[in-house]
Amino acid sequence: MRRIALIIEYDGTNYVGWQVQPNGITVQQVIDDAFEKLIGERPVLHASGRTDSGVHARAQVAHFDTECRIPDDKFCYALNTRLPSDVRIKASFEVPSDFHARFCVKEKHYVYTINNAKHASAFTRNTALHVHYPLDLDRLNEAASYFLGTHDFNAFRSSGSCSTSTERTIFVSEWEKEGSCLRYHVAGSGFLYNMVRIMTGTMLRIGLGFESPETVKEALANPSREFAGDTAPAHGLTLWRVVYDLFDTEDHLE
Repeated sequence: MRRIALIIEYDGTNYVGWQVQPNGITVQQVIDDAFEKLIGERPVLHASGRTDSGVHARAQVAHFDTECRIPDDKFCYALNTRLPSDVRIKASFEVPSDFHARFCVKEKHYVYTINNAKHASAFTRNTALHVHYPLDLDRLNEAASYFLGTHDFNAFRSSGSCSTSTERTIFVSEWEKEGSCLRYHVAGSGFLYNMVRIMTGTMLRIGLGFESPETVKEALANPSREFAGDTAPAHGLTLWRVVYDLFDTEDHLE
């Protein structure tokens, strides 16, 4: 029995999230279907985490166990010929039997993208939130800086979260601007349900001038959902990078 890791890229627009569920097509389901066509079985896929409906991934990680004799580095090629064009396996390789895509994660990196132009873009409509009012980059970065470090993020999780601990550590929290595009980069030890989207929604009100950057400090000091802002729409969010002791997804991307 071998354990194989996959690095997966997908446009989440047409899917109701990563994990198989009865209310629509998911990314995991189409990969399961591709496996069945390829090897005649549906191995159990364990992912680094679930992504919600409409959320994208540049580098989702999943692993599975198999006795199939296909070379580890050929799974990506074989699966891609059987997958829809909005899901791609970017790399496949063998990992030790004690590797687990979810439980071995050391750091996750998400990017939330804003199209801050007067008019929406036909090209980024599925991957960036359009905000036509000007956003203040300095205010956004001041607010983002308060997330750095270890905090109780209970104010920044949706009610559907089942995590018993709400303490998380954030290593990177910053905004960058390129033309009319604003990107929020956030990396941490882990994230609660809808945490990044609520962090972003809170900062957008700050960037628009409706709230003070100190709002973030208040929400962290008073960890209740009412102290944070709205949940930003899913389509602007991308799972960007996952880091393990064993490997970094950046090392396997072209």
